Formats: sequence, C-alpha cells, structure tokens
Amino acid sequence: MQIRTMFFLVVLLFGSAAAWRLSSMSDFQLFGALVHRVDTESPLIALTFDDGPTPGKTEQILQILAAEQIQATFFLTGRELEQHPQLLQKILAAGHQVGNHSYSHQRMLFKTPDFIAEEIEKTDGLLKAGGAPEPYFFRPPYGKKLLLLPWYLSEQKRLTVTWDLAPENYNQLTKDPAKLSAFTVQQAKAGSIILLHVMYDSRSNTMKAVPDIIRGLKQRGFRFVTVQELLRHQPVGY
Repeated sequence: MQIRTMFFLVVLLFGSAAAWRLSSMSDFQLFGALVHRVDTESPLIALTFDDGPTPGKTEQILQILAAEQIQATFFLTGRELEQHPQLLQKILAAGHQVGNHSYSHQRMLFKTPDFIAEEIEKTDGLLKAGGAPEPYFFRPPYGKKLLLLPWYLSEQKRLTVTWDLAPENYNQLTKDPAKLSAFTVQQAKAGSIILLHVMYDSRSNTMKAVPDIIRGLKQRGFRFVTVQELLRHQPVGY
C-alpha cells in the first residue's frame, strides 16, 4: 500500500509539473489560435506593454513613444481601465493599439467558465465604451492558460497574443536598464513580439530601458508596428 501511495504521489507530482509547464508555454495552447511571433522576413517588431493604465506611468511611456515616433500595443486590465478611463483616451489618441488583459489580472487556471467569461467580457465592454476599435486580442495574465481559458477563446474565435521575447523574465537583467536593453536588442528578430512592463514603480528600470531598446532596434533596421499590423505580414495559411 505504501509503495502504491508513493507511486501515485510521484505520478501526481510529475503530472502537475507538466501541466504547469504547459500552461506557461508562450508558443502553444491546447485550443484556438495563438500568435507569439510572426514568421516574416520584413524587419518589423511589435513592442507590447502589459497592465495599467496607471496615472503618471501611462503618460511617461506615451511621451517616450511619441519622441521616438513609434506605435505600440497595450494590453490593459479592466479594473484599471474602470478607474482611469481618461488614460485609455490618451493611448488611443496617440495612435496605439489596445488589447484585453483580463479584468482583475488573476491567473486563469482552475477558474470557472463563468469567471473566465466575466473577466474577458467586462474588459471588452470597458474598451468598447472608451471607443477602442476592435478586434480586442487577448493576453492571459502571467501568460497562464491550460484548458478552460483556451476553450472559451476558441469558442469565441478570439486570438491569444503572447510573445517570443520577454527580457524581464531574467531577474539579473531587471536590475540594470543597460543590460535589459542590450539583451532585448540582441535577441529580437524580424516578427518578434516583445513583452515589457512599465506601469508600476517596481518596473522603473524597464521604463528607463525603453528608449535604448527602441533606438537600438532602429539601428538594427527594425520598424515598429502594432500587433494588428504585424499580423498582416503572416504567411498565408500560418
């Protein structure tokens, strides 16, 4: 009996680890359409920012993007949209794309179908009320997705947009803006979708790195586009 119990625990442990890894993959989900980059030879990059909008931080990143004359894509949370609807107007007025990053930014693992639907649809409603043009691509909080979330998105014919370059995943880089920008510039390639966070004080080093990231990628010959524009360069049948 003890051996059977031990065997069951080992299987459960490895099964849980596999499920967690599967839920974290940025280039795969079990159902529906997911894009983490675009396979193109055109020198295009999509710069994306998660979370917010946040007073002060939103204006700061918009100033940086305006100074560099580039467009980006913002995946916004419904709760912060509800608190700061005027910031959505500023993002849209600057010509950027916005997407849905859930309402409360909870990991959508082991949540009920009703919870998942409300998180997404409530945020859709706030984006629509603010005049944001559709489609609203969805980015899962923390990139987590397993069964019910992809199933819902598939049923709704919603596109999941993740990333192929997330430099903040390396803690040693987040402590030094110069290292963060150098790594991002070096690792980016044509069709990359870059994930960054700048909406909170804890991400101040990322905010400092953004200008050098943009300038470094421009020096490499890249042009910045929204995710929607990048998707227009997908190969047929991708």
